[in-house]
Amino acid sequence: MTLVRFLGVRLATLAFVLLTVSFLTYALFVLLPADPAALACGKPCTPERLETARAFMGLDAPVVQQWWDFVRGVFTGRTFGSAGATIDCPRPCLGYSFARNTPVTELVVGRFGVTASLAVGAAVLWLVVGVGAGAVAAVRRGTPLDRGLMVAAITGVSAPSYLVGLLGILLFGFTLDMVPVSGYVPFAQSPVDWAWHLALPWAVLALLSAAVYARLTRSQMLEELGAPYVRTARAKGLTEGRVVTRHALRNAAIPVVTLFALDLGALLGGAVITERVFSMPGLGALLMEAVGSTDVPLLVGVTVFTAAIVVVANLAVDVVHGVLDPRVRRGGRTR
Repeated sequence: MTLVRFLGVRLATLAFVLLTVSFLTYALFVLLPADPAALACGKPCTPERLETARAFMGLDAPVVQQWWDFVRGVFTGRTFGSAGATIDCPRPCLGYSFARNTPVTELVVGRFGVTASLAVGAAVLWLVVGVGAGAVAAVRRGTPLDRGLMVAAITGVSAPSYLVGLLGILLFGFTLDMVPVSGYVPFAQSPVDWAWHLALPWAVLALLSAAVYARLTRSQMLEELGAPYVRTARAKGLTEGRVVTRHALRNAAIPVVTLFALDLGALLGGAVITERVFSMPGLGALLMEAVGSTDVPLLVGVTVFTAAIVVVANLAVDVVHGVLDPRVRRGGRTR
């Protein structure tokens, strides 16, 4: 299968998955007992006013038609209401939050920068620390260093994120008074304050995820270090450092890259617990606010956006594997 055909198949699969996820998400939230029209109607709300509100918000059509209007609005924009009074939602329209009188896309974009800053910074930390610790543990297999790193990794995997966050706030924020414990400063306002306010959340997320990467990297490295090609490389006189970095670590990194892309995609959709613990106004906090106020259009928009990020992350993994390993494009299995 050529690379172009491979990409075409993956893109078609991506479109199908996104449509399916968007429909299931839309149907799930629209069929909830909470009625967005009733919430917007206010009190007192007569049956006539309720029907008017439902028509204005586009909720008087069948669920399938509502969903299709939602999907079409992503590409063409959408107008709510009739000729007498309308609200425009420009493309890409993920819905309109009548409770906040703001397009959902605008709300998502406004919060996504916070979540992206948190996710990317933490991801870089956990990738460097986790892969480095796993590689060192594999090379020093059976030594006290190996055992110590694995004990730390097991502890990190077992620790709940909210507990680690609260302990970090207590120790580094209140006891030692080293870093801020809440809030967010935009990068454009002050790059130093931006990084300083994110230092503790980065460390908490990196600590938890690095433990998983350390264990995965160690197991993959041990498998690669025992492979015939590594013994051949050593027999040819290559230095141990070259054997480890250029051969074993390179091949061991393939499943690590897969996990990294998926974890980063999921985290870009909102780190709900971490954002709540550190009072950061990201997508996770926005989702919780939507739940608290029963803002159904906002719930649908944020959920679909998050699902899209995860699906795109899966596509990125498939493409990278297809480029690196032709067997994936042929439908074969990798090592």
